[in-house]
Amino acid sequence: MPRRKLHTPQPLRPPGDLWIYVLLAAAVFVTYSQVLHFDFVTFDDPEYVTANPHVQAGLSLAGVVWAFGSSAAGSWFPLAWLSHMLDCDLFGLDAGWHHFTNVCIHALSALLWFMVLKRITGARWRSAMAAFLFALHPLHVESVAWVCERKDVLSALFCALTLWAYAGYVARPGRGRYLLTLFLFCLGLMAKPMLVTLPVVLLLLDQWPFRRGLRILEKLPFFAASIAVSLVTYLVHRQAGALASFEVVPLAARLENALVSYVVYIFKMLWPVNLAVFYPYSQASLVAPAVMAAIALAAVTVIVIRVFPRWPYLAVGWLWYLVTLVPVIGLVQAGAQARADRFTYIPMIGISIAVVWGVSEALRAWPRVRLALAAAVCAACLVLTWLQVGYWRDSVTLYRHAIDVTTDNYVARFNLASVLEARGRSAEALAQLRETVRIRPYFASAHAELGQLLAQQGQPAEALGELQAAVSLKPDSAEAHFRLGSVLGTLGRATDAAAEFAEAIRLQPENADAHYNLALALAQQDKLPEAAREFDATVRLRPDDVDARFNLGIVLARLGRLDESIAQLSDAVRIKPDFAEARQALDDAISLKQRSGKR
Repeated sequence: MPRRKLHTPQPLRPPGDLWIYVLLAAAVFVTYSQVLHFDFVTFDDPEYVTANPHVQAGLSLAGVVWAFGSSAAGSWFPLAWLSHMLDCDLFGLDAGWHHFTNVCIHALSALLWFMVLKRITGARWRSAMAAFLFALHPLHVESVAWVCERKDVLSALFCALTLWAYAGYVARPGRGRYLLTLFLFCLGLMAKPMLVTLPVVLLLLDQWPFRRGLRILEKLPFFAASIAVSLVTYLVHRQAGALASFEVVPLAARLENALVSYVVYIFKMLWPVNLAVFYPYSQASLVAPAVMAAIALAAVTVIVIRVFPRWPYLAVGWLWYLVTLVPVIGLVQAGAQARADRFTYIPMIGISIAVVWGVSEALRAWPRVRLALAAAVCAACLVLTWLQVGYWRDSVTLYRHAIDVTTDNYVARFNLASVLEARGRSAEALAQLRETVRIRPYFASAHAELGQLLAQQGQPAEALGELQAAVSLKPDSAEAHFRLGSVLGTLGRATDAAAEFAEAIRLQPENADAHYNLALALAQQDKLPEAAREFDATVRLRPDDVDARFNLGIVLARLGRLDESIAQLSDAVRIKPDFAEARQALDDAISLKQRSGKR
């Protein structure tokens, strides 16, 4: 009888690419799991969520109208606003869940980028590595762990969806697939206008990997949408005062910083350490570094174009990087930062394509070396990203880290001082503000905050100098004028204080505090009719201001307008029944009216 060979069972293999998707998602959720215990930060999160009544009201027809017409935060991204509103409906102001929404969107984007890259290139492992770099690179922590950067993660999601739809259109051209691609692109623009350069990326992909030639006419509707959103964004930036003038940041400085930033971002991609929430403009000359950066950028561009026939992915990845950074490279300066990690969120995909495909080809003859290198990179990213996420735990941790890893970071110090002051740590806040104005003597807001804190600590003379500096640096700041008026009043200079309060009101007519303090200053000068007018303005702006009604009642009584005085004092007692002084003043006014009636 012939002997039968025993059948050796084959190991079970996960179907298709499922295990790659599982590992990608697991890596993202494990690395970012700590955000469930994080707070909102004081840098922009209040404007987007914690101090935004429109967002906190949740999704509604009024909210949708506001989102599409709002210039809040100095930009136009209605889809991001609607996303924040939905979070408030679902989670209220539980910061951990707002963070976790960002993580979920980021994880979904990572899976989509693997799917898209594999679909358009057919390269499984290279696509997986590029997707991993998107998912777990430390430079992307800012976009994911910062609640207000919901617009970033949404834009990347719709960017990937747009490319997926475009790949389907290229494979089987048709009106429906074309319109779907255009629709997803428009949604991406409504998430964040940075996607305005995506039509150029589509043209690059037409050269490789699609190999379908230059099809500009096909992209005209995409370019039209980009131009429209660019115009809207520029107008909104200008209306909100978010654009830095050429007097503040000269064109030459912008060009120098842009060239240097292109190179710095690449170094940070390769060596992602000392990452911070804010990078201040360098106070040193950037002429020499900018010239060297320009030469390097031009050389790389020429090289990748020349080798395009043999290694097309180098040119496509490199040009993807150069083009997608244009909207945020600083030539049109919005904000005070020299550069920001979040700006690399989509541009880095291009560099990842160039590097991953390039290294893979270079090490084709050494597969074990290639595998070991990939494993080492993945492990390093996991560790560094975990550590970087931890710095976003709360505002103090975030700002202290930024101060530690950057030089002369006046914004981080200023923000840290505000948090410390709010927590009652005035001495530490004072030290940070002093250092802030030393670093940036023309930072008006820092002088104003320092003056306010000095005044609160009983140092009005020193506070006066800081507030005068703030007003000199920023004459159109109603807050600075108000604070200066308050210190002048403390020093007994009622006339000067009244002038500052009046200027604050001129700049901000709805400032109830300025009206109230002006009324007090006028009353000290026995200018009772003028004081009554300002107290009345305060009451109109703040009907429940019991102190304003009490003082208005007193001034009206002194002016002999007893009926009006009694009405105001009665309201003061109604609002605050235990207000003994108001009740006594009301009794006195009623008695005085009765006596005058008998006469």
